Amino acid sequence: MKSANSPPSRRDTGTGPGRIRTRLLDWYAENCRWLPWRSTQDPYHIWVSEIMLQQTRVDTVIGYYRRFLRRFPDVADLAAAGLQDVLKLWEGLGYYARARNLHQAAGIVNRQYHGRVPYSRADFIALPGVGSYIAAAVLSIAYEQPYAAVDGNVKRVLSRIYAAAVPVNGPGAAAFYQGLADDLLERERPGIFNQAVMELGALVCRPAGPDCGSCPVRDLCMAQRRGDVQSFPVRKKRRSVPTYRLAAAVIRKKGRILIVCRPENGLLGGLWEFPGGEMQSGESPEDAGLRLTRKTVGLNTGAVHYLTRVKHAYTHFKVEADVLICDYHSGRVRLNGPADFRWISPRSLGRYPLTGMTRKFLPKLVKMLSSA
Repeated sequence: MKSANSPPSRRDTGTGPGRIRTRLLDWYAENCRWLPWRSTQDPYHIWVSEIMLQQTRVDTVIGYYRRFLRRFPDVADLAAAGLQDVLKLWEGLGYYARARNLHQAAGIVNRQYHGRVPYSRADFIALPGVGSYIAAAVLSIAYEQPYAAVDGNVKRVLSRIYAAAVPVNGPGAAAFYQGLADDLLERERPGIFNQAVMELGALVCRPAGPDCGSCPVRDLCMAQRRGDVQSFPVRKKRRSVPTYRLAAAVIRKKGRILIVCRPENGLLGGLWEFPGGEMQSGESPEDAGLRLTRKTVGLNTGAVHYLTRVKHAYTHFKVEADVLICDYHSGRVRLNGPADFRWISPRSLGRYPLTGMTRKFLPKLVKMLSSA
């Protein structure tokens, strides 16, 4: 399928990197998917898409991208918005630091660059949340600047084409694969070429079950020549991630429940949840709930009812949380850890950007509270 910014077909000439470039551009012109951010040259829209696409599947991003731009169609609109509104619209997309950084960066762009995404790489990469990949992707696609964008798809493609033994998650991987990408980059069409390599990784040169028969550079791929495609990319073994046991307490008081906001600069910053924390060894969920409500919000509670257990995975660890319903007894809220709190009606929960773990037990909680 051709997109609005697909390059014209080019005759295959030359050898080595030149042949790879030509094959990839021709293949992309015929096979690239239509995606909403490929129909624009607006650097802000492309920036939003690239931020969302970090560590998130394309089919998940499409809906979020459209809703986000309907609400915040330009930098000025995003800069003027409250962080809670931004986080609520981001809810469920995960990796919320992306949203916080994008919101902060929009404020800087609006103030310092009159709402225009910087053309200068030095200025753009200095913004919160803009690393080497984001800078290269946005500047090459929106401004046709000759920067090679290297993400996980690109590393996988390059590791197979060159049968590279450097682990893609090793300490020297970034510089090594950036060097390969820089050498291969089609400088006349850097944005299209970057997208072509990433698209090949997404559609053909997949992590498992690569479709080598459909690959436009299969005869130029060293891993394919060796008959050893599945050995690439090379990865260092990761340590097993730890699992933490948590307790979360839903405190009821005169028909309202207490929610707390996580500090903006930490994990899941700016999101709302119920008071809680890590359980001690040998501690029952009920005892943990009573202890943690005193510790985190300074309230005495009782009449504990067990609701459910939920599991949730983050990048570097997993959690198992026991959720409890507690009745308020005494005390005034004194925060020790959370940044803010609200006593709200259960039906108001949907107005707040909630942590992923909280959203997992929300239907069961609402059902229980509505029948109480």
